[in-house]
Amino acid sequence: MKVLGISPLDKDSTVSVVEDGNVLFAAGEERFSRTKQQSGFPRLALQKALEYTGLSMEDFDMVCYPFLTWENEQKLYTRNLEEERQFIRSFQPGDLSRQVKEAMTRVPDRNEPIHGLEHPNATMEKGFLHSSYYSMAGVQKLASNNAALKGSRQWGELATESFQHWQQDLEQGLRDVGWEQPVKRMDHHLSHAANSFYCSGFDEALCVTLDGYGTGLAGSVSEARDGRIHRLHGLPFPNSLGTMYEHVTSSLGFKPSRHEGKIVGLASYGDPSILADVLLSRIDQTPGDFRIYESNNVYFSRYLASKFPKIDVAAAYQYVLEKVATDYIRYWVEKTGMDTVVLSGGVTANVKLNQRIFEIEGVRRIFVYPNMGDGGCGTGAALYHSWPGGAKPSIANAYFGPDYGESEMAAALAAEDLDYQRPDNLAAEVAALIHDGKVVARFDGRMEYGPRALGNRSILYHAREPEVNQWLNQRLGRTEFMPFAPVTLWEERERCYHNIEGAEHAAEFMTITFDCTEFMKQNCPAAVHVDGTARPQLVRREVNPGYYDILKEYQKLSGIPSLINTSFNMHEEPIVNSPHDAVRAFLQGTLDYLAIGPFLVKHPNPTH
Repeated sequence: MKVLGISPLDKDSTVSVVEDGNVLFAAGEERFSRTKQQSGFPRLALQKALEYTGLSMEDFDMVCYPFLTWENEQKLYTRNLEEERQFIRSFQPGDLSRQVKEAMTRVPDRNEPIHGLEHPNATMEKGFLHSSYYSMAGVQKLASNNAALKGSRQWGELATESFQHWQQDLEQGLRDVGWEQPVKRMDHHLSHAANSFYCSGFDEALCVTLDGYGTGLAGSVSEARDGRIHRLHGLPFPNSLGTMYEHVTSSLGFKPSRHEGKIVGLASYGDPSILADVLLSRIDQTPGDFRIYESNNVYFSRYLASKFPKIDVAAAYQYVLEKVATDYIRYWVEKTGMDTVVLSGGVTANVKLNQRIFEIEGVRRIFVYPNMGDGGCGTGAALYHSWPGGAKPSIANAYFGPDYGESEMAAALAAEDLDYQRPDNLAAEVAALIHDGKVVARFDGRMEYGPRALGNRSILYHAREPEVNQWLNQRLGRTEFMPFAPVTLWEERERCYHNIEGAEHAAEFMTITFDCTEFMKQNCPAAVHVDGTARPQLVRREVNPGYYDILKEYQKLSGIPSLINTSFNMHEEPIVNSPHDAVRAFLQGTLDYLAIGPFLVKHPNPTH
């Protein structure tokens, strides 16, 4: 059975082509439009998918979409928001004024500089009017209750408009390409559970999904066996860890749904104990469930961000995310006795959270779907409806996008009058350049699917120099608090990372952090965060020989089995897709060398 899956159109719209449970092609519209998290019907991605697979719309048995009709979605969240009103009225939060005063006494003096912050204790300073409003709408019970309920009401109104708009866009887009049959709609969180389970290769697993909103829910736990998924529990929206984290991302001055990774990095510099109790007193945790008080009141996090150091606010939210999620999951691990957990949903893009989930007693194996956000839901829906039954081997890689021929690469280079070589041993030459301190961009093979660059659209550098996190980010126009991630030879994983057994496959997709060994800390400081962790990509030769060989040749020269791997793109741009994109980013980022297919190109105006 051939199924076309289209992810939600409100952001990061993505096309997936699946046949009998095998992903033939998957790519986001952003890679073709060159607009980050592109919304709307994915016309360009669909055109490339059909071209690449040689299929036409008539060849598909079904088109799937991972949301219900707008009327059915509206019924679910309208009911949920009414239940939230009752919860807010009945819940008794702690004395926030007293809690905040006590927390202020725990803030230490700090002088050690943190790159990207004007001062280690910097707050989100606001004017008098803003601060006064945050103090009222975020703290005073009657006003904050009203602000939360107003936030939920506005969310519901916007959600209805959004679902109506994107339903029309989906139907019109499909008509434009000749699809006149009904669209197969499905529960959003079931599509998340499906992509994580069916791609894991496990015979059975506990499927955990966590995100902002989807078909009435903000999360779910399901039991999966023999190719079937049975839901055990759903977290009703708006009790959303995704919304909670979006709020703190916005309140700390970053873009929600895009910059949450910056909060993860920032959190490691702060002290979670300063505000953790304040946050936890607003969450009603019961065995295998939880409710979040005033979930849609963004002024609470803005109030905290205006009073407390950014790093301590980030640290508290990260800690509470980890605690609430792991308490929730631990209950279901113990109840079911399952030792294997698979994860999907936007919240599971949080690599530190995934490490904590893997550390839950009783969890022996973990897998995180590589495109864990909503962009991956079209694949989940298509997998679910095309699944032939039973278990299949796990996906070996996430190279599901298009590739390009040598002639196209040569043409892109010629268009910019770039000289290039074709080395006999490209891997050895690239490794020698990196060993010599050069920055090399790599473009080869099929494009990665999902948010991570996994070697085919990557920038490579040695990890011996911690300062690279500042100067290379500056060259690429980026601001980050996380170090660059390492790529490590598969066979050297235990030399570099602690407690990786059972999570090796997840680590092939750069979806989880690990505590680093002393060897890693000493030899690859640029890849190790301030908390001693790293988010590695493990690479096996049978998965990506050209990429692996560069790393292996570098190990021969340096004795070190890891390199820096960061995504090949400029700030706020999607990862490069075509040879033209690669050449433009190479020149704009003034990178030293470009390894594009079999060709090696030196920058015509090197910076050093």
